[in-house]
Amino acid sequence: MGQSTSVNLTDHFLIAMPAMEDPYFSKSLIYIAEHNDQGALGIIVNRPIDMDLGTLLEKIDVQLESSDLARQPVLFGGPVQTDRGFVLHRPVGEWQSTLAVNEDVGLTTSKDVLQAVARVGRPRELMVTLGYSGWGAGQLEQELAKNAWLTVPADQSILFDLPYEDRLPKAMEILGVDITNLADNAGHA
Repeated sequence: MGQSTSVNLTDHFLIAMPAMEDPYFSKSLIYIAEHNDQGALGIIVNRPIDMDLGTLLEKIDVQLESSDLARQPVLFGGPVQTDRGFVLHRPVGEWQSTLAVNEDVGLTTSKDVLQAVARVGRPRELMVTLGYSGWGAGQLEQELAKNAWLTVPADQSILFDLPYEDRLPKAMEILGVDITNLADNAGHA
């Protein structure tokens, strides 16, 4: 029986190394919502798209009562299911389709969470992405073995208290790494 040396990166950040050439993931900060032997699911938390929450809610016929949320940027969560909304929020709450990442944070794909946000402004702490990032069984582990990513336990204040442009530098700070000091040509002859 082979012993498992697998690492569970649920509730961790992945930070793309500068050598990452995949345009989807270059300079991205990803929050891993689920990681198990079937694979991993994460959302990019620092890549805004050309849409705000008000516009997204209009598109799905949800009337927004609170205007301060309307300007919140919608983010590109990853290249999978880019027509679907993924809402990362705290607290977890009781929604139709939620993946509880931990006791505080949920990732919800059902419309009811956005209807509640529109109606009562709760959950107030949220991030909305279109699409997600997915890895098949063992795929993320292979990428980690090739040093494609740095990993660090996630800090919820980075997710919910900081604007998207500050999230990657702050996550790097936790690691004690200045991204500008990581050579862009690492691994290239």
